[in-house]
Amino acid sequence: MARTRLSSKGQVIIPKPVRDRHGWSAGTELEVEDRDEAVVLRAVGPWPRTTVAQVFGCLRHEGQPLSVDEMDAAVAREARRRR
Repeated sequence: MARTRLSSKGQVIIPKPVRDRHGWSAGTELEVEDRDEAVVLRAVGPWPRTTVAQVFGCLRHEGQPLSVDEMDAAVAREARRRR
């Protein structure tokens, strides 16, 4: 587990291996969630957080149905492209 220290200004340095694993670079906007025993940092995406129920069925697909593996691969490709 990586460790860091809180500065006198309340700043924290996120260790490089953690930043690299999440694809966070300088200027990445992070959402801070305060939980009982932890603080969670989450990168802010280009769209607001939504639930599956809010977007279910909003996109149409022409052609043969895709398997879950094919859909997962397509989502992963697009996520890599947007980094």
